[in-house]
Amino acid sequence: MKVWLPRDAAAKALGAEAVAAALEAEAARRGVALELVRTGSRGMVWLEPLAEVEIDGARHAVGPMTAADVPALFDGAAAHPKALGPVEALDWMRAQTRLTFARCGVIDPLSLSDYAAHGGLAGLRRALGMAPAEIVAEVTESGLRGRGGAGFPTGLKWKTVLEAEAPQKYIVCNADEGDSGTFADRMLMEGDPFTLIEGMAIAGLGVGATRGYVYLRSEYPDAIEVMEAAVRLAREAGLLGESVLGSGRAFDMEIRAGAGAYVCGEETSLLNSLEGKRGIVRAKPPLPAIEGLFGRPTVVNNVLSLATVPVIFEKGAAFYADFGLGRSRGTIPLQIAGNVARGGLFETAFGMPLGRIVEEIAGGTASGRPVKAVQVGGPLGAYMVPAQFDTPFGYEEVDGAGGLVGHAGLTVFDDGADMLEMARFAMEFCAVESCGKCTPCRIGAVRGVETLERVRAGDAAAVGLLEDLCETMSAGSLCALGGFAPFPVTSALKHFPEEFGAAREAAE
Repeated sequence: MKVWLPRDAAAKALGAEAVAAALEAEAARRGVALELVRTGSRGMVWLEPLAEVEIDGARHAVGPMTAADVPALFDGAAAHPKALGPVEALDWMRAQTRLTFARCGVIDPLSLSDYAAHGGLAGLRRALGMAPAEIVAEVTESGLRGRGGAGFPTGLKWKTVLEAEAPQKYIVCNADEGDSGTFADRMLMEGDPFTLIEGMAIAGLGVGATRGYVYLRSEYPDAIEVMEAAVRLAREAGLLGESVLGSGRAFDMEIRAGAGAYVCGEETSLLNSLEGKRGIVRAKPPLPAIEGLFGRPTVVNNVLSLATVPVIFEKGAAFYADFGLGRSRGTIPLQIAGNVARGGLFETAFGMPLGRIVEEIAGGTASGRPVKAVQVGGPLGAYMVPAQFDTPFGYEEVDGAGGLVGHAGLTVFDDGADMLEMARFAMEFCAVESCGKCTPCRIGAVRGVETLERVRAGDAAAVGLLEDLCETMSAGSLCALGGFAPFPVTSALKHFPEEFGAAREAAE
């Protein structure tokens, strides 16, 4: 009997280890030969732990599982009370375009042979036959943009590092996934770590970097464990080292754990921390592409940006660029959270209307009450309301509607949410997490919390002051923390003025 069961952190938090132990115990009790493969997650978090059982050559889903559900699995998975049918036929799976996450939940994350059997290393082998400029051109033609929030063209960043003269260059993967409601980086590292390693190796070949680092937050112990094991296995197999796959071209990498400062998700703060310094923002210029890690030219990309590179080289830039709309090419892994019926990771081509994501994919609210707002792009993202649900999910399109795609996290709220309190949370979050480098962020966020308290108390003069303060913060902060903190405040003021009480009415 062959069973696949996630060892993903979300599945483990929901009881996957107890299910695994029950599977082994029941198999031993019945004298059944059990092959238990621990995978990453398919992304259907509301169904975790999700067991998959092979029936007539197809993987059938059963879940959400508990240890008490295990005996019935051995009596016949297809007849199990929680049987869902073939995994690939489930609506959530059929509606996706899985490119970056094609192997997540499918393979054993630490099996290189499993990885290769599902298309892994094909992109790296192709890249090894290309000149650095050709590699960079391929990424540029694909239209890949940074998936960490800024949406900066990946090819342009690589080209800058390629053309920089230096005795040493670096590839740095920003895996400091600190925003609430985000989990795609973690899922990728836990479920398909070799695709990140392969993407970093291709990046190194493209820009002339021989050394790479993954900066991973300490709050992700499972991801750290998997990534460290994957790097070790990759080095033993010749995927990393002095001669990548016997090519004579060098690239090696290591995993570094950060201490958990939110601001280290900003690339220059991350670089300071990686160098052993305090994690505070650097003024730009110089850009990290010119003077980055240890003062050398450095590519700093998000996990998903680098993990998408292998599929671009496996299938070609034109294949990837054929998905999406406008300047938003390829696919985007949506991270759906908050008050939703179906939360999880859903990868699709750019362009799906926001309303379809919320109402059809996420299934509306878990409470059954009407959707009030969706915060797109993390705790510092703007709130978007049902009247904006026809907005296509793309960088420029969402920006034009007053929001930002960011890392593509979506947090849904029903009509019972207190939007003034949510706006206050964003300001307080910024005040707590500020590195202190910029006065508008360091002081402005504290004054912002105080001003919101005045608004709540009915102080009419505080509303205009709050709007002016938000404008100053956005214009004067060096990084996204202080620059974006006003987004949820100003969007809440715009869409829900009545919730700012008597103060707002008096001011008008």
